[in-house]
Amino acid sequence: MTHLRVGILGSGAMAQTHLRAWRALDVPWLALHDRNLETATDLAHTYGAKVYDNAAELIRDCDVVDICLPTFLHLEAVMQVALAGKHIICEKPIALSTKEGMAMIQSCETAGVRLYIAMVLRFFPMYRRAAELALAGKLGTLQVLRLKRVGFPPHGGTSWFADDALSGGIVVDMMLHDIDYALWVAGDVVRVFARLTRTTTQQYAQAILTHSSGAITHIECGWAYQNGLFRTALDLVGDAGLLEWSSDAPPSSLRLPNTVEMIGAVPLPAISAASDPYTMQLQHAAHCLETGSPFEVTTQDAVRALNVALAVRSSALSGRAVMV
Repeated sequence: MTHLRVGILGSGAMAQTHLRAWRALDVPWLALHDRNLETATDLAHTYGAKVYDNAAELIRDCDVVDICLPTFLHLEAVMQVALAGKHIICEKPIALSTKEGMAMIQSCETAGVRLYIAMVLRFFPMYRRAAELALAGKLGTLQVLRLKRVGFPPHGGTSWFADDALSGGIVVDMMLHDIDYALWVAGDVVRVFARLTRTTTQQYAQAILTHSSGAITHIECGWAYQNGLFRTALDLVGDAGLLEWSSDAPPSSLRLPNTVEMIGAVPLPAISAASDPYTMQLQHAAHCLETGSPFEVTTQDAVRALNVALAVRSSALSGRAVMV
């Protein structure tokens, strides 16, 4: 249990996911604000949260603000909360550009508040265990990483997610998960090459990342399946071993669920609220805020992942390799 008073901005899929996680952590004070007061009221009622019709009042009354707004609103929201002197948890990606991300970090440092960017993939059990084994040298020197994340287009491919100017597109919004994971496990990236195929509502991207260590990461990412399908997979190959896992694989003690939960027409893994990665992530962030201990995911990690994602998008648009 955390004793922080938590205020959430937003009422979409991630706001609902975070509300459920905070409720699983039994927070004593939980509140919600969104411009769509009707949606916010219904969602708050479901999870026993207080509804605010004014964002400034919610920010004033809480200890930490959890920003679950669309990406194009992150900069403005973080600036507002930092100015009010409150700690911040913000959904990934940190921003739409490196410049915006650095401005957000600077504003928090100036205000003396802490900023945590929610990179939840690091808290999924199989991904976390695989990273621990790789970083401990159990696979030897890493040579190849293969990562897959393919689902269906959010909201049928017609929402703000589909507008690159608002979401950053599939690479910045979705592939970012696996880019951050590759950076965590295999280190800095120096070169990227990518391809992106797009129809009216569907997108499919592939990227090759060359790490400074010489390791190569291949990432497959898509909003391309029919509704209800969401598949993920990882292969980590070193000179002393191979580790592989797929959401379609036979059950194991660390297997992630292959079912999909529809929250606001956005695909999310269906996991128990008491032990899911979102709850673990917010528990970690709350613990660090209460104790002053460092976050596992730093703001510089978030900017580094965004920087590589922007390079991947640039490569996909130009058809050429891009140095990072």
